[in-house]
Amino acid sequence: MLLILLGVILAAGAAIGGTIYYMLFSPRFNLSETTYLYIDQNDTRDSVFYKLEQLVPSSTLKGFRRMADHYKYADKIRTGRYAIEPSDNNYNLYNRLARGMQSPVKLTINSVRTREDLARNLGERLMTDSTEIASLLYDPQFCEKMGYNTETILCMILPNTYEVYWNIGAQSLMERLQKEHDRFWNEERRKKAEAIGMTPTEVSILASIVDEETNVNDEKPVVAGLYLNRLKKGMLLQADPTVKFGLQDFALRRITNQHLQHDSPYNTYKYAGLPPGPIRIPSIQGINSVLDHSKHNYIYMCAKEDFSGRHNFAVTLSQHTANARRYHEALNKRNIYR
Repeated sequence: MLLILLGVILAAGAAIGGTIYYMLFSPRFNLSETTYLYIDQNDTRDSVFYKLEQLVPSSTLKGFRRMADHYKYADKIRTGRYAIEPSDNNYNLYNRLARGMQSPVKLTINSVRTREDLARNLGERLMTDSTEIASLLYDPQFCEKMGYNTETILCMILPNTYEVYWNIGAQSLMERLQKEHDRFWNEERRKKAEAIGMTPTEVSILASIVDEETNVNDEKPVVAGLYLNRLKKGMLLQADPTVKFGLQDFALRRITNQHLQHDSPYNTYKYAGLPPGPIRIPSIQGINSVLDHSKHNYIYMCAKEDFSGRHNFAVTLSQHTANARRYHEALNKRNIYR
């Protein structure tokens, strides 16, 4: 009788142990590929459970729920982006969440035009709210701390893809971007900037104009050389993209005399030298085009009349006037008046 009772106890223990092992250690989420759970600062135990149930069958989470209740997960919720692998089990998943072992995101920063665009771009893909990012970009003290002002702060940003944690704070993100900027501006690039009498910030401002003038990469060093020629001669830059920026009307395809009268520090038809800040986040190609600009005598440029995106360059005003006439006639034929 004792042996039978012992056998029953052992069988029951084995069954319980098997059930526990199955619930905790057996891969059972039925995933065909890695999926991601996002936990933000407003999440609770119940909302985390709800989010998990949208990713994996509710019936497979019994082991996770039991661990969460036993170890009081409600008191140790950590924000972040967490991977759930096809080979995962409830034990691995719980430990990953409880310990904050999150997976980084690939954050791509594009060459946007304004601080608002940048804040919105980042806020859509990170836990940090866009208003938190914007408040830093418009904060004179913060910008000064980073080595810029509110007009030049976008010179610190390089359009690239970065690995960051989804829950990175706004200030930590800016500090990370500053480190990437400083790494990019190595001794070689700084010497090239010094050789043309510019700071890295000034190079970036000019590069932003070059980027707005042309999407054709092999033209960018030519355009950069043209504007450097103008600066050396003490001429106005007379860059149409800076006028658009001052007007905040980026759909303009034709700059008229009325537009040129707009009083803005970004109107390079009115004010000499570089504008007070970049008119977009400068591309790496644009920056390198300024540093390695083409040597030539061009001081005039005009979009080609074939609308190829390329330009006609000129040394003399008479050559430029002929080029401009052809382009304006092409605009008229297409009924493009603004």
